[in-house]
Formats: sequence, structure tokens, C-alpha cells
Amino acid sequence: MNLNEIRNPIANEMGKFKNKLRESITSESKLIDTVINYVLKRKGKQIRPIFVFLTAGLNGKITESSYRAAILIEILHTATLIHDDVVDDSNYRRGFFSVNALWKSKYSVLIGDYLLSRGLELSVQNDDFKFLGILSSSVKKMSEGEITQLKKSKSLDIDEETYFKIIKGKTASLFSSCCMMGSISAGSKKDDIEKMKKFGLLVGQAFQIRDDLFGYLSYDTGKPSLNDFKQAKITLPLIHSLSKVTKSDKKRIINDLRNFKSIDKIIDFVKQNNGIEYSEKIMNNLIFESREILNSFPQSKYKSSLELLLNYIIKREK
Repeated sequence: MNLNEIRNPIANEMGKFKNKLRESITSESKLIDTVINYVLKRKGKQIRPIFVFLTAGLNGKITESSYRAAILIEILHTATLIHDDVVDDSNYRRGFFSVNALWKSKYSVLIGDYLLSRGLELSVQNDDFKFLGILSSSVKKMSEGEITQLKKSKSLDIDEETYFKIIKGKTASLFSSCCMMGSISAGSKKDDIEKMKKFGLLVGQAFQIRDDLFGYLSYDTGKPSLNDFKQAKITLPLIHSLSKVTKSDKKRIINDLRNFKSIDKIIDFVKQNNGIEYSEKIMNNLIFESREILNSFPQSKYKSSLELLLNYIIKREK
């Protein structure tokens, strides 16, 4: 299974989207244009715009409003990634040097701000006030999630309830926005928009849990993904495993994580305490719930692609 197969029903729309996105964020500033060109050439999988177009198709039809929704989502997502690299002091993004590495933090923050303001401007210019409301709420939740994670990362004492509060904000809220805006762009009724809101929230949480698992699962393949360990982030597999040991063992493991020590032992500890199996179970339950919502819609090529996309999210390797 690959993204090309999933994108097949919206291949033409994604092609047009790419050009419309570039036109939407052109700047008179040569520096801003240089940075934006750099970012666009190293674009990711663009899963979020895919969700916008597929949910629009699922709910009736893809319209010009759907393109604007996808553009706004991608602008917001790109801005938050640039800001995230400053917060995490990360020098790499998608296998290349990050904006933070090449242009440093001051320019990175301002470029991210430019993209956010451009997204707001586009919403106002096109009277997309519903989109503006959804995105404003999403930015608020994403910021709150990141701030909570930063605060908790100092003590590294995060329980499962706090973990889900964080990921609902920093990851799942944007997926929820994608699906709501896709539905709205198709002219859906309120009930269907609410279904899409919940659908996106479930999918976004599953997406984040899959990200959490990379540090453990990829280790077996000889391609460790140790970013979460380097940044001393406590993920769901570790939270579950820590809940099963004594306070002294918990303190020792957290100290090792904080100092980036004995990572292989931490990974073994999580595996021995069924942290991976538990996280996969939660992830699969979230996807099961999202499928239940999807099954309430009539069969279509868009629904079929969304079903494939759900499989892709929980089985992807990067």
C-alpha cells in the first residue's frame, strides 16, 4: 500500500493544489520566497490536504472552497513545523536541514509568523469565516498542547490522561480541522460536519501513537528513530510501562531518559512490560472507532481511499 494508490481519486486535485499553494504564499520579500521555495521542494506526504479532499468528496463534492481549505491547512501545518524546530532546537526536518538550521531561530519564527498571517489573510479575503474559526481554535489547542508538553518535559512525569490531552491538542486538533473543513467545503449538514470532527480527532490520535512507536519498532530494523529519546519526551509505550513498576525503578528510568543514557535498556524495558502491544491496541481501537463513523457514509471512491488511508496511518514506517 502506498500514498499514490490512496491519492488516485484526487490526483488531479492534488496537482492543482500544489500550484495554488505556491501562488498563495508568494512574497515580495526575496528572503521569504527563498525560504518558502526551500520548504516546498522538501514537502512531506501532504496527508492533511489529502484528508481535506477525500472528506470533501465523501461528503458530496470537491469545490473551489476545498482547495482553499487544503491550502489553509497546509500553510498552518508548515508554519507549526518551522516553529516546532525552533522549540525543539532541531537541525533536521524530513531528512534535510531545517529552516532553523539554515536561517536560525529569529528568521524561523518570523517565517512561521508570515505563513500564519498569510493563512489568516486568505481566509478573510475569501470570506471563509467558518474556516477561520476552525483554524483559530486549532492553533489555540496546538499551542496549549505544546506548552503542556514543554512544561511536563521538565519533570518527565506524564500520566496517560495528560498524554491524551497533549496529543489531542498538538496533533489531533489539526486532523479534526482537516476533516471538518473538507466537509464544510462540500456543503455538508451540521450532523455530518460533527461526524467528520470526531473522525479526524480519532485519526489524529492514532497518527501520533504510531509516531510514538517508531522509536521502538524501527530499532529492530537497524534504523533507530531516537528523536523522542534525545528530546526526553515520554510517549505512550513508556507511560504504560512506567505505570507497572516501583517508584524507584520509575525514577531510574526517567533519569536515564533525561540524560539520554541506556536507551537500549529503556527500549527493552518497554518491550518487556508490553508497552508496544498496549499502544498498538489503543491505536487500533481509535482506528476501529473512526471506521465506524466512515461506515455511516455511502460507498464511493473517496470512502475507499479513506479506508486505505486509515490502514496506511497505522502501518506506515516513517
